[in-house]
Amino acid sequence: MSDFNEQVIAEFRANGGVVEMFGPRVVLLKTVGAKSGTPRTTPVVYRRDGDRIVVFASKAGAPEDPAWFRNILADPDLKIELGEDGRVVTRTARAVQLHGEERDRLFEEQATEIPTFREYAEKTTRTIPVVALELGDVVAE
Repeated sequence: MSDFNEQVIAEFRANGGVVEMFGPRVVLLKTVGAKSGTPRTTPVVYRRDGDRIVVFASKAGAPEDPAWFRNILADPDLKIELGEDGRVVTRTARAVQLHGEERDRLFEEQATEIPTFREYAEKTTRTIPVVALELGDVVAE
C-alpha cells in the first residue's frame, strides 16, 4: 500500500471518517486480492445515490482498472468503513457494477461536482467503471 493511502486511512480513522483533502466522502473498501488472497484496504472517494454508496474506478485516469475494482469483480461481497455521525463504522456491502444510462448519469454527476473525474476520463481510453455499494449491516470489528 502506498504511503499516501496509509496516511489517508489513518486520518480517516482518527477523524471519524473525515479526511481534510477529501472531506467526509471517503469510504474504505476492505477487499481480498483476486490473485493473492491478501486482505486489502483502499480509500476511495464516493457519492451517495439514495441508500447506496457509489464509487468510481478512475485510478486517476490510468490505462488499467485499479486493483480494488478487479478484487470486487472476483468477490462482490465486502466490508467497508464509513464515517457515520462522527464515528467510523464497519458495514457489509455488495458491489454491483453499473452500466448504460445509470452509469453515465452517476459519472456525469460526479464529474460535474468534482471536475477532476472528467479529467481522469479524458486521460484514458477505457470507460471508467462505476460501482454501487449496496449497504448491509453494521458489524463489530
